[in-house]
Amino acid sequence: MCTLVEIDQVPSTHAVMLSKSAWTWGAEMGANDKGLCIGCTAVWTKLCHPGDHSAKLMGVDYVRLGLERCSTSKEALDTITELLDKHGQCGLTSQDHSFGQWSYNTSFIFVDPKEAWLLETAGEFWAAKHISEGHFNVSSCLRITDDYDKLSPGLVEKATEAGHWKSGNGSFNFSQAFSAEFDGLSLTDIQKPQHRQAEGAKLMTNMSKDGSFNMECMREILRDEASSINFMGELYTVGSQISVLSLDVNIPHCHWFTATPNPSLSVFKPFIFCTSVDIGEVTRSPSTGERARASFQTNADRRHPLFIAHEKARPLMESDDPIGQRLLSTMQQLEQNCITEMQEFLQSFSESNLNDVQDLFKDISESETKFYK
Repeated sequence: MCTLVEIDQVPSTHAVMLSKSAWTWGAEMGANDKGLCIGCTAVWTKLCHPGDHSAKLMGVDYVRLGLERCSTSKEALDTITELLDKHGQCGLTSQDHSFGQWSYNTSFIFVDPKEAWLLETAGEFWAAKHISEGHFNVSSCLRITDDYDKLSPGLVEKATEAGHWKSGNGSFNFSQAFSAEFDGLSLTDIQKPQHRQAEGAKLMTNMSKDGSFNMECMREILRDEASSINFMGELYTVGSQISVLSLDVNIPHCHWFTATPNPSLSVFKPFIFCTSVDIGEVTRSPSTGERARASFQTNADRRHPLFIAHEKARPLMESDDPIGQRLLSTMQQLEQNCITEMQEFLQSFSESNLNDVQDLFKDISESETKFYK
């Protein structure tokens, strides 16, 4: 059972670690035990219509389906586009009444240690671009123009027939055909998707000039408020993930999750897949037992214990209060210690030591929660 609809199950699935909203089955981003990472972002296209909340698969459902069923980015692309062609997508945005009329389409990034694919959608239509080197980022705006590597069946003909594209415009341009402005929020210039995408690209370019781009660089980018990568305002960044994928098959991949809002005031906590891994309970949202539906709206409190503790401490850490600044410094040191220790662990990694990290994410999350209290 996905968020709103049920689809056929497959014989076996992979272990996954997800960063997700409490009310959805699917996830905004995550990783699996095969070294595949998937993230998605909302995009607004000409095919988005307010209140169009029919019961279909959601973008977040596709993220989880791809992680559970696939081992590589190309396999995820093929699986998700096949499901998309069969089941379509809906854009139910939130359980919150005030955002209930939003409708969106989805862009996805699929990444494994060897390559990446970008998949962008507009209703039933999609385009995909292969990424084999360098860096790439997306920020809620269509990026594929005429540089696509794959298109949904009959896309150009269908888009032309529907009036989204004119045959005299030259090579088919996916972004030009389907991009639309979103007026559901009052955004400042720096909060607009095109600005965030451009600034993110600049940051990645500058930090990768000497070829030494690492986890700390990505952490700095995700915390950048000037670019609105770290989004602040009516909406804000709720969770962040960094995955460090190893090209050496003998060294495990390491994934870092905050599980709390505002990465500048959060701790990136490491997670490694292993036998009998336990993430604990403080980052699990409570279940209300209520099944999501297309008209789903509820005021249930779904905050997990770490979120609640962090929420209470966040105003103090944002202030100039010496107590708050000491707390923030303590959390930053906790994170840096984790990074240093994980680097040492991976550099001298032995298969016999893998079970040493089975409670790693749990232990750090519980320690963080206690600090906030």
